[in-house]
Amino acid sequence: MPAKGEKKVEYFNKLKDLLETYQSIFIVRVDNVGSNQMHQIRQSLRGEGVVLMGKNTMIRRALKVLLEENPNYEKLLPFVKGNVGFVFTNSDLKDIREMVTANRVAAPAKSGAVAPVDVIIPAGNTGMEPGKTSFFQALGVPTKITRGTIEIINDVHLVKVGHKVGPSEATLLNMLNISPFTYGMEVLQVYDQGNCFSSEILDITDDVLLGHFMAGVQNVAALSLQIGFPTLASVPHVLINTYKNVLAVSVATDYTFEAAEKIKAYLADPSAFAVAAPAAAATSDAPAAAAKVEEAAEESDDDMGFGLFD
Repeated sequence: MPAKGEKKVEYFNKLKDLLETYQSIFIVRVDNVGSNQMHQIRQSLRGEGVVLMGKNTMIRRALKVLLEENPNYEKLLPFVKGNVGFVFTNSDLKDIREMVTANRVAAPAKSGAVAPVDVIIPAGNTGMEPGKTSFFQALGVPTKITRGTIEIINDVHLVKVGHKVGPSEATLLNMLNISPFTYGMEVLQVYDQGNCFSSEILDITDDVLLGHFMAGVQNVAALSLQIGFPTLASVPHVLINTYKNVLAVSVATDYTFEAAEKIKAYLADPSAFAVAAPAAAATSDAPAAAAKVEEAAEESDDDMGFGLFD
């Protein structure tokens, strides 16, 4: 067996090699993740990423040594605490995150565990004998006896998210065969090409970015118009507004130009434009109507409704 010092050297070399090979790292929390589940995650990432676990003290010591080669590794140090590990990859970050977090295993509620989600007991028949009614009453769960078994009358919010599961709550959930929690890898932080950010950034799409950008452009244009300071965002609005003002002056005076003549003609005789629109529609429909009449005439000339030998 290799000595303790040899294991540290081997781990250091492996971590260094992975940092040089892969440009992106997921820092993941692995609380309540079993060995079999970890094996399944490693298999799903085969060819796309590598999972590396280790003691936090060993990881921090190795990163501090490697800071001379890449000072950006210092950004990883604040997150090396608790039960964490690394997932190295060069593939699409969003796809790898889905692969990492997809493997989740249902687990029963244990006394003292912090609830990651709200635990609600649904209403319905439990199939338990009436002798256990007092147990439900102690937890404030409304019940009644139906055909010799205990029935829960209403849904009950037993444990709130972020609260610890008590011994009585854990026992009741186990009696009802309810496994309310699921456990798997949780992505805490993403390191990509020297930048460290939350995994929620990966959910931002191009449409979201474009929407925020356009909202900013609108705010700049509105502010520029309000204070009379020209910018690239406000100049098109200034030109359009000025053109509208010129048209208004032309309509109100004898001054005219080519673009204003049509507006003046419309204001002088709106009925002419109202008649022109239906006439244009009728003109476009005339060829189709004529074709239908011609087709009907041809059909009536074929045999006049009689056979050849009638």
